[in-house]
Order: sequence, then C-alpha cells, then structure tokens
Amino acid sequence: MITAERYHDISCGHRVVGHEGKCRFLHGHNYRIHFVVAGEQLDEIGRVLDFSVIKEKLCMWLEEHYDHKFLIWEQDELLPQLQVLSGESLVIVPFNPTAENIAQHLVEVVGPAQLAGTNTKLILCKVEETAKCAATYRLAE
Repeated sequence: MITAERYHDISCGHRVVGHEGKCRFLHGHNYRIHFVVAGEQLDEIGRVLDFSVIKEKLCMWLEEHYDHKFLIWEQDELLPQLQVLSGESLVIVPFNPTAENIAQHLVEVVGPAQLAGTNTKLILCKVEETAKCAATYRLAE
C-alpha cells in the first residue's frame, strides 16, 4: 500500500472531563496533526492524492473548525458557563476531547466527508499534543 502523508499545526484549547490530574482544567496545546491518506490506485501522474489537496481538504478544515478555538464535550458540566463567555470560539464536540478521541473523530467523521469524491480515504491520524505525547487512530484493515 502506498500512502500520502501531510501534517498541520494548530493551536487549540480543551479540557478532559474526569481526568485525575491537571488536564481536567482549561488549557491548550500547539497540536501537530498528521493525516495519512490511501487510495485504491495511483492517479495518472503517480500520486495517491496531491499534497495540496490534502492541505485543502483536511488541513484547512482544521484551520476553520479547530484552530484558536476551544473544544468542549457536549456533556461537560462547564458548557453552559463557557457558552456565555466564549462566543464563536467554542466548539462543542460529541466526545471527551482527548487526543485519542480527536484522532478517531478526524478519521471516522471528518475524513470521509472531506475526502468524498477523491477516491481516497483517511486511514490514519496522529494527534500530537506535545513533542513527547501523541495518540494515533488507524482504520481497521
């Protein structure tokens, strides 16, 4: 299998509901998010998908929806108070915003929608919260 990979950096806030340590508090990261795309066959030029298309479809989605925003779980008890304070910078998500859940959401929900019509699929996403800590979600084969 041949894949094409591109990463993108964003700044984003979150809190992890139920965390035993300091991640239960409001905080943020300079995330590096890696996208790995695969297709059934290479195009006539010999590419899985042009890197600029990965940027347009996936990286720019991150820019628009997550960059310089705050991810909050729809079940977070702080949601009502933060809605009053934050305005458009709040992104309500259907999952506790851990790196693992973000990666899974990007592969299972965002990838299929954004890559529709390209004859490719997002098969892996790695979400780095720091240079030392990352989570990866990969589609089952």
